[in-house]
Amino acid sequence: MRNRRWLLSLLLAGSMLLAGSGASAEDTLKVAIGQLGLWAVDAPRLGQRAGIFKKHGLVLDIFGTSGGGETLQAVISGSADLTVGIGTAAVLRAYSKGAPIRVIGANFTGAGDLYWYVRADSAIKRLTDANDKTSIGYSASGSSSHNVVLAFLQELGVKATPTATGTQPATLTQVMSGQIDIGWSAPPFGLKELAQGKIRIIANGNDVPSLRSQTVRVDMVNADVLNGRRDALLRFVRAYRETLDWMFSSPDPVKIYAEEANVPVELAATTRDKFQTKEAMRNDRLSDLDAVMAQAVRLKFLDKPLSKEQLAELIQIPPPP
Repeated sequence: MRNRRWLLSLLLAGSMLLAGSGASAEDTLKVAIGQLGLWAVDAPRLGQRAGIFKKHGLVLDIFGTSGGGETLQAVISGSADLTVGIGTAAVLRAYSKGAPIRVIGANFTGAGDLYWYVRADSAIKRLTDANDKTSIGYSASGSSSHNVVLAFLQELGVKATPTATGTQPATLTQVMSGQIDIGWSAPPFGLKELAQGKIRIIANGNDVPSLRSQTVRVDMVNADVLNGRRDALLRFVRAYRETLDWMFSSPDPVKIYAEEANVPVELAATTRDKFQTKEAMRNDRLSDLDAVMAQAVRLKFLDKPLSKEQLAELIQIPPPP
């Protein structure tokens, strides 16, 4: 009897150990995403739903923010481990001020996925019709939409007053109610209103020539998380890239995305094929970084370009396999 009890205790302890090891096999990463719901930043959500991150031993705790500044603060403070799709200029600025952050991937090159629009009955037909009393929207300070608006003013000579309007739904409400003259957005949001004749697009980010070849958004991680959980971060990058390949090679992610974004499948497909393309979303390299820094200095996001030593520390993009 005593031997039997001993054997049962041993088996119970063994089963508890196995259960514990199974639970610890998956690492959880907290992912903050500004403007949650854009195709260009939806790889974490889509990949998790498809089981790709689980295959790499990861569970993602994903939450949305109102834009660049809030997202940046979440990662710096440690309330999020990482983010995808944050403005490159904002990251450069924060790092130059001592923020404990690192870049682990490119998110978007060019700015053609961002567009600016007016109400259909607006007298503004093009950006050049704006004046000092015209308000033009961007999401939040330091965001890629903010960077584009500043470039409109400084590089294209547009006359308008930059105004933070927050999320895309909030911006649309402000445009339609007359609180702001020119709103910002990114597909698929707004394409339905465009098709219905409620709004008119008057510009997009690639109207600024210098932005067309620049990596305007990156994926960023808290430096302590990268140093302490490097293996989990490497698995995140591998799963992220696998998800990108799937997003552009199968009809399934478009259907899932259309369901999540509550848009017709055709609009979701248009977003992928015409606005937020595979080449623009290439993850393994930053493009035209010198121009990004020069523009950041010109727009007063940076006091001076980062040194080679600073860039070597900041940019920790894993090479492709």
